[in-house]
Amino acid sequence: MDYFLTRRTVRKFSDRHIEDSLLEEMLEAASHAPTTGNMQLYSVVKTRSAEGKQALAPAHFNQPSVTGCDVLLTFCADFNRFVRWCEASDARPGYDNFQSFVTSVLDTALFAQQFCTIAEMRGIGCCYLGTTTYNAPQIAGVLQLPALVVPVTTLAVGYPAMEPPLSDRIPVKGVIHDEVYRDYSADDVKALYAEKEAREDSRKFVEENGKRTLAQVFTDVRYTREAGELFSKVYLDFIRLQGFKLPEND
Repeated sequence: MDYFLTRRTVRKFSDRHIEDSLLEEMLEAASHAPTTGNMQLYSVVKTRSAEGKQALAPAHFNQPSVTGCDVLLTFCADFNRFVRWCEASDARPGYDNFQSFVTSVLDTALFAQQFCTIAEMRGIGCCYLGTTTYNAPQIAGVLQLPALVVPVTTLAVGYPAMEPPLSDRIPVKGVIHDEVYRDYSADDVKALYAEKEAREDSRKFVEENGKRTLAQVFTDVRYTREAGELFSKVYLDFIRLQGFKLPEND
């Protein structure tokens, strides 16, 4: 419990190297995460070279952790391998659909998080890069991903250069619902986010961005409607390009 309650995201890494044997051992353990129908619908691409990390950096908006980590792990939803096995085994696969894509994304997320937990319990730091879905076409080009393989998330991995601050969380009562979902009133959400808003770093965040509230920083600066709609189209178009037939809007 101490690990989970005190875990930290690491964005600055030392030059200490993770041995290949240890990395493979951790990935082996992570591969025993739950998976749909025991199909293991994921792959992970390891990027260790400075050249490889530099090639991927623009797709991740040149975040320092991309080139500063020891190894960059790109976790991909992968139906390619399973489909090839089916075709080589006189079976007719039908997995180029939205449900199959979601299934492979869930498998991939479970695999990635199990690796993250294992690595952190070994004293190795990890940072999730949410930019993976923003610029999936560029990432796929660098990593030479074939059809039915789509990047889902990336972990920057390495030994920490320092102990980072503990991330805040809203009270757990705010995410638990008994029997049925109970919607939130304005008073409910104000109470749940009060401590987060009162933090010194949050107040500084608001001031630096010239906003009145912390929520405005999220809606107007960090995760805007315009950016969400743009990257939604980029990702959806790429998913289709990779061979998944997504339902069309009526």
